[in-house]
Amino acid sequence: MLIAEVSGKFNLSQDTLRYYERVGLIPRVNRNKSGIRDYTEEDCRWVEFIKCMRGIGLPVEILIEYVGLYQQGDETVGARKELLIEQRRQLAARMEEMKKVLERMDDKIARYEQTILEKEKTLNRAQD
Repeated sequence: MLIAEVSGKFNLSQDTLRYYERVGLIPRVNRNKSGIRDYTEEDCRWVEFIKCMRGIGLPVEILIEYVGLYQQGDETVGARKELLIEQRRQLAARMEEMKKVLERMDDKIARYEQTILEKEKTLNRAQD
């Protein structure tokens, strides 16, 4: 699959895909006879994984560490698991904080809605 196709499939710019490859987030992508990147299904799985992890806010440095551990083989399974557990813990904490912020926003919106209703009632009584 050519870089333009992968870019479209995952809604990532070609520059982002090149960056991911350059910093080691995805393995070196093979090139066709013309020198154009030719992504395999395995490459695409890496792109999908990295996009997912970046989407939840994992830093590039953590992902580089994870990929490096993966490339070292099965002896790093425990370290990879611990890295993901820690990142999951941090994500859960951020989600809890976001839940509190969402509740606060909902309360504020409800107060605005109540204020608007009260003004409308006052305006309607004044017009009667």
